[in-house]
Amino acid sequence: QVQLAESGGGLVQAGGSLRLSCAASGRTFSSYAMGWFRQAPGKEREFVAAIRWSGVRTYYADSVKGRFTISGDNAKNTVYLDMNSLKPEDTAVYSCAARSVGSVYIPSSVSTYDYWGQGTQVTVSS
Repeated sequence: QVQLAESGGGLVQAGGSLRLSCAASGRTFSSYAMGWFRQAPGKEREFVAAIRWSGVRTYYADSVKGRFTISGDNAKNTVYLDMNSLKPEDTAVYSCAARSVGSVYIPSSVSTYDYWGQGTQVTVSS
């Protein structure tokens, strides 16, 4: 079994920054890609950012492009999300996800990921 654990959430004022971390543990596991999604109360889960280790390709939702940066360590199955210039509308539970195999990979699709973390709350006050 593979477990993903997020950390780094919290309360921050608008314009501030936070860094989220996600680490995979459990059985021997090599991910093809990892991503971050978020879900605000009463809203659907939405894609935030993803990283595909092969070629180190990154993907971002338009709403966070230029403000958020995804990075990580493939060998450690660890991914980070640096969030800058935070806005109240960024408030949500942020979850990381991992895909274990290649083939067709749609970074923004929830169903493309095999494993999910429990999430960490990010609250941005105005």
